[in-house]
Amino acid sequence: MRVLVLTASPRLPDLCTLYGELGKHVDLHVLQLEKKQQRDLRKALRDIDLASFARVLLDLPFKNVYRQTGYLSRLNGLLIYDEDACQNYLSNSRWYGAFSQFYQRLPQARILVTGASVAARLQGEGFAVSFAPKGYDPARQYLQPGSQDLQQRDIELGFIGRTASAAYAGRKELLEQLASVEPLQLLRTEPGDAYRQMLNRIRLFVSADVGLGEYMAKNFEAMACGCVLLAWRQGSEEPAIGLQDGEHLLLYSSLAELRAHIAALRVDPQRAQRIADSGRAFVQAQLSYTHLAARMAALLAEPWPSVPPLTGWRAVWQRLRFS
Repeated sequence: MRVLVLTASPRLPDLCTLYGELGKHVDLHVLQLEKKQQRDLRKALRDIDLASFARVLLDLPFKNVYRQTGYLSRLNGLLIYDEDACQNYLSNSRWYGAFSQFYQRLPQARILVTGASVAARLQGEGFAVSFAPKGYDPARQYLQPGSQDLQQRDIELGFIGRTASAAYAGRKELLEQLASVEPLQLLRTEPGDAYRQMLNRIRLFVSADVGLGEYMAKNFEAMACGCVLLAWRQGSEEPAIGLQDGEHLLLYSSLAELRAHIAALRVDPQRAQRIADSGRAFVQAQLSYTHLAARMAALLAEPWPSVPPLTGWRAVWQRLRFS
């Protein structure tokens, strides 16, 4: 099966490893588009023989494609990979409800989202939606030599990531509350080596995906690098992913519960080590880009609704519009 991937240049996080793995399952052609090209797909794809591809995987920022449903609706085999669809249900997001409107205009498309509860809600609205959790890149995020022993790490409590966006208001509030009573370090790094090296210095990684309804990739990246993950309890997400509280990570639903976990791990470093090792083994076995690529390949192989041919004045109008 020939598959065309439309992705961003540059893309963060970098999915080159994921698409390399997907290429082991299908005849994959990856087209990296700059922002200007993303905003005019008709022009960017004008010289591409789209009919030669059985599937088109759209992996582009929502803000750059949501106005192009007229063009996208004519693509056969369209799979939308959306890591940000949770914003469809965040009342403080500028994209609240916008993803549903976008999908309504693309009835021939299938959608792959990274939150189980988001997938369920979209399915309830009648969309052809599947779920696969965000993965991590094992070529970039891994346990470095000398950092397996948590007690040798020099940062007890750490978080790496953004807090400025309105969608992260809950994250920002909780992390600031924790930092006022515990030695939490709020860190930022460049992607790649610097990010991995910093994760390998942290014993307890504090994840605060408050209100997001799904697990961000940084959770699994921290686990892959051997941190103990302290994660905000998401409810339906943990069983959907296979995460077990107390074995792969520790869950909390309040600042008090989080601080109780931290205090308990301080007096029981062996338990902390067991959770870190078990969490790392779990993500290696279940959540690397190798596994995400296999799930994508299986979805792409499923039967697909075709785009009905246009006739009469609609065909003439469509030819004029996209000529």
